[in-house]
Amino acid sequence: MSDTTPAPQQWSPTHGDPYRPTPYRPERIAPGTSLAHAARLRRRMDERRTVRAFSPDPVPEQVLRDAIACAATAPSGAHQQPWTFVLVKDPEVRRHIREAAEHEEKLSYDGRLGEEWLAALRPLGTDEVKAHMTDAPALIVVFQQRYWLGEDGTKRKHYYVDESVGIAVGMLLTALHLSGLAALIHTPSPMRFLGEVLGRPENEKAFAVIPVGHPADDCEVPDLVRKSLDQVLVEI
Repeated sequence: MSDTTPAPQQWSPTHGDPYRPTPYRPERIAPGTSLAHAARLRRRMDERRTVRAFSPDPVPEQVLRDAIACAATAPSGAHQQPWTFVLVKDPEVRRHIREAAEHEEKLSYDGRLGEEWLAALRPLGTDEVKAHMTDAPALIVVFQQRYWLGEDGTKRKHYYVDESVGIAVGMLLTALHLSGLAALIHTPSPMRFLGEVLGRPENEKAFAVIPVGHPADDCEVPDLVRKSLDQVLVEI
């Protein structure tokens, strides 16, 4: 950043501030260019797969930071941005997370899930072993901020937290995939241990654990078929 480049504005709480509009005039893309961009994006995203077999090869940390920065541009209820992304690279911390997750998963697969849920999972070939937690070179643990917590202990309710964080995670997966990386959404239940292991404050609740890296050389994925566009789109 040069001496003449203004420093980016630092976010601060705006609760109760008056409405202050600012002009928004993005460049309009020509229809032909827009069609080409959309078709390429559709092809690229159709290549995305959830991966459970990761290579331990390192990935550029800046790619992960940029993907998280993309996720943090997601829309949110009242623009409260109720998310925290914890990037975990330390092997010992990842091992601890894996052990705790596998403990909960074993209880689930041994009966806590129920047969209907286990039947739904069966085509995916999953079980309580979560090697991806330690094989992948990094984990991104996403927390939802259930309320804003000020340094003085002040609390303010956040709105549409699940929806906001869910959108951000979707954008994170998209950014990771378009950057050439593979990822997996893992939601051990219960997830309280994640806040304890990572030392998160009381207003944060774990939302998902996302192993990130390159697929292993012998990686395999379930032979699945996505719904076609006419099965998910209704035009009126």
